[in-house]
Amino acid sequence: MQIRHLLASAAALALMTGLTLPASAQRAPDQRAPDAAAADTDQMQEVIVTSSRRSASEIELPTREIQAIMPGVNAVKAINMLPGVIFQNADPWGNNEQNSSLYIHGFNAQQLGYTLDGVPLGDQSYGNYNGLSPQRAIISENIGRISLASGAGDLGTASTSNLGGTLAVFSDDPKDEAGAQVEQVFGSYDTFRTFARIDTGDLGGGNSGYVSFVRQDSRAWDFNGQQGGYQVNGKFVHAGDKGTLKAFFDWSDKVEPNEDATSIAANQAYQPYTRPFLYPDLAKALTYVDARGNTPAALGANYSNYFSAAQRTDYLGYVSYDYQFSDDLVWHNQVYYHHDDGRGIVALPISGAASVFKVYYPTQDLKTVLGNTGYGVRTTEYTIDREGVRSNATYTLGDHQIEGGVWWEHNETTTARRWYQLSLTNPLTPYDVPDNALFTQVESKITNDVIQPYLQDQWQVLPTVKLQAGFKASLQFADGKMPVQPLPGSYSGTTVNLPQGQIDTKEGFLPQVGALWDITSNDQLFFNIQKNLRQYITYGLGGASPWSLGNQAAFDLFKQTGNPETSWTYEAGWRGDHPVDLGFITGIGGQINYYHVDFSNRQLLISPNATLTSFVGGVGILQNVGSVTTDGVDVAATVHLGDHFSVYDALSYNHSQYDQNYVSGASTVQTAGKLIPGDPEWMNRFIVSTNYDAFGAKVSGEYYGKRYATYTNDLWVPSYWQFNLEASYDLGAIAPGVKSSSIALNVTNLMDKKAASTITVGSASGTYAIYPLAPRQFFVTLKAGF
Repeated sequence: MQIRHLLASAAALALMTGLTLPASAQRAPDQRAPDAAAADTDQMQEVIVTSSRRSASEIELPTREIQAIMPGVNAVKAINMLPGVIFQNADPWGNNEQNSSLYIHGFNAQQLGYTLDGVPLGDQSYGNYNGLSPQRAIISENIGRISLASGAGDLGTASTSNLGGTLAVFSDDPKDEAGAQVEQVFGSYDTFRTFARIDTGDLGGGNSGYVSFVRQDSRAWDFNGQQGGYQVNGKFVHAGDKGTLKAFFDWSDKVEPNEDATSIAANQAYQPYTRPFLYPDLAKALTYVDARGNTPAALGANYSNYFSAAQRTDYLGYVSYDYQFSDDLVWHNQVYYHHDDGRGIVALPISGAASVFKVYYPTQDLKTVLGNTGYGVRTTEYTIDREGVRSNATYTLGDHQIEGGVWWEHNETTTARRWYQLSLTNPLTPYDVPDNALFTQVESKITNDVIQPYLQDQWQVLPTVKLQAGFKASLQFADGKMPVQPLPGSYSGTTVNLPQGQIDTKEGFLPQVGALWDITSNDQLFFNIQKNLRQYITYGLGGASPWSLGNQAAFDLFKQTGNPETSWTYEAGWRGDHPVDLGFITGIGGQINYYHVDFSNRQLLISPNATLTSFVGGVGILQNVGSVTTDGVDVAATVHLGDHFSVYDALSYNHSQYDQNYVSGASTVQTAGKLIPGDPEWMNRFIVSTNYDAFGAKVSGEYYGKRYATYTNDLWVPSYWQFNLEASYDLGAIAPGVKSSSIALNVTNLMDKKAASTITVGSASGTYAIYPLAPRQFFVTLKAGF
């Protein structure tokens, strides 16, 4: 198991600047190169690693490249320059979770897997229920590397949603020498981001650690909201003769005020580019609605709320221990715990929820009940308590490397919808945690146990040929309760009560087989075939979850007839890196990757047919509505032009189409042969890079092709280009006690392009919603190491 191919990868954001392959790269993929660990500055000398240990496409980005994209960038946004990936967000860091979207090879964010040092991060749903986002799990500067398996993740990946691959984030280890790092970012819209880290260095006995802190504060670019929060990380490592103990801790407290998506439809005349909220201008909000809390009729669905925000507090920690019994046998164990306490909060006009208020207050004056402002405050309040264990062993037996293990997690999730006053005398803000609810509309509690064992073998058939084969099982035992049921007529889509009950899903055999052939010391061919499964969403208040269905009959029907989504992924490709002597061209590297995916048992919330209506009472039903077939190619190349220039370009083609029509109510929805919305067929990325001694710079461009916005493809958003600029200068040891220092400039959306970023797809035809592309912004980063 080695990483042999540096500098180039189809999916690699590979602006290598003429670097040669360092010996430190020839190591197991779970080890971190010392030079990457010690990097204190962001010179434009990226080293992108293509893993040759797996028979599927896997690419790694080290911390230096991640922070060059944008200091403090979200790990998910960092992979956006890789082919086959489209990440969209209306925030330059990619931190706002409400308006994020991610597609990789036709699969959306909730159909992918995410881990931090092996700890599962859930499926990234905005409605928290089984995890947290990478940017809440670890401070960006503490990321050692990111690994993207775009198609098929490791069998041992701790995820129940990785149909389309895995994004694995790995934390940086403590440095060997004691010291400190300080980073300060200034920029557009009053950005002020402070990062600090203290390393203990070697304390003796193999002990070392670090603690770090970040505070981020920035005004939203299109409304008066402060986005950011606080975060603390700590890590301790004890390296013994036979075993290594690691402990990691993360605390994150974030508030991200949100703008609303703009509704696009033929009957929606008012379609603004941005849809900001009104806070903190309460006087304007009071005159914005009439005496009964109605918004201006001309604005239609695109009215403004007083405010909305995502409030999230997380505690995440793990302890791992690796023990080497012999040169042939290594045992890895990890225990982890995660607690989340958060809420989505929105202050909306009375007219936005009049049907709810009238059920609970049928005779009262609603404006008086809600605090005399014409607005009410709705929260969706989350708590997550999950703990888990991962254990696996690797045994080398002759030409075979056998690995087996198991992941277990227990998760208890509570979700509640509550309503509060927006009082004229003491109004809430987007940053307040409200209390004294007027009423709890609905509350869901779901407990869930997941068990995933796996076994695999890597057989060195010949010195240049490896075969990889194995399987995993996926078992989920979920039980949902509704401690508070909504009153009749107060909860959309519900006829009587929301459902309760248990669903156990057991898939005992999810196989994988692949091969690696080192045809030369610089070239490798690979192929991989793998089956994956996505377990049912265990969320009780919305979305494609059995526990979000409108009554018990609909739940029982799906329990009897539904099947989890599954995928078969087929990959084949070449990857390589070649130094050449063609005048000013000194190196060429790249990867070509073809993939085919058969995605089955797609789930969709639809209207029942006439026969089922009498059974489920007319509520929506969750149903398997067919399959999706995907074919795609990723091609990327890096050309090194001497010691100071390089050019990278990546072209992606993805054709993902629905195979069948489906029936919703009495209508047949014509989706057969239509492309999946949100993911363009064509994408291109390029980067032109230069570096001279202490100076480095690059210009990058991103092209997104036409994206459909409905299931029937009757509406779409046009293609666009976006450009970014990065530059840095290494100032060195500029003062006594300062070991290193640098200054960097980042310009996002260089040409100030206006376009649709995230598309919210929810209808078969006729309507969709979009978030805007953030405008051009400037950021200056000062760094110093002590």
